[in-house]
Amino acid sequence: MENILEKLAYCVENGKINKTSPYPPNMKDQDGADELAKKALEAGIKPDEILENALIIAMAKVGDKFTRKEIYVPQMLMAAKAMNSAMAHLKPFFQSGETKRKGKFIIGTVSGDLHDIGKNLVAMMIEGGGWEVIDLGVDVGADKFLHALDENPDAIVGLSALLTTTMENMKKIVAAIKEKYSASKILVGGAPVTVEYCKKIGADFYSPDPQGAVNYLKQLAS
Repeated sequence: MENILEKLAYCVENGKINKTSPYPPNMKDQDGADELAKKALEAGIKPDEILENALIIAMAKVGDKFTRKEIYVPQMLMAAKAMNSAMAHLKPFFQSGETKRKGKFIIGTVSGDLHDIGKNLVAMMIEGGGWEVIDLGVDVGADKFLHALDENPDAIVGLSALLTTTMENMKKIVAAIKEKYSASKILVGGAPVTVEYCKKIGADFYSPDPQGAVNYLKQLAS
């Protein structure tokens, strides 16, 4: 059984989505994350074991490689797609409540900003870390974040901005969330954002890369 999980982790780390996937070339015609996740469940391995002992481990390795600049956005996106193909088999168990997630994470790119690659990478990494992700998309204003918090009051919030012109909107959204939900933890990120700006606007955490956000959430959940 451990062998299946090792193979699954390897597929996710290397972006092998399924058997027909041509990437990576050295794994041509081999089972991918899709088939191996299905086989793991059929072998009687519990969904939370698959998540903890294959997907979370693999995505942590991917995040560390990205942080060290050993891989770049395309490889990270392939790994995330492989993870999602495995997660598709696990999601019914999470949705039924049979298997628990670590918590909920609301994420969106702030109003006026339509960039989503950074946000998507963070969302994928955090889902791979065992959290339920509520992705509000791009151009998200304070009202939409507050509505999501009304429905999920214990959720942690992530705000992304890729333009210096939309950083002001990030500041306004943080203020609106803290006014209504003062205990909410807010993570901020994006190319122009800094740790100094995070402190200035009253957010709780800043990370220059997705793995930093995953590690912060891990600390909160422990």
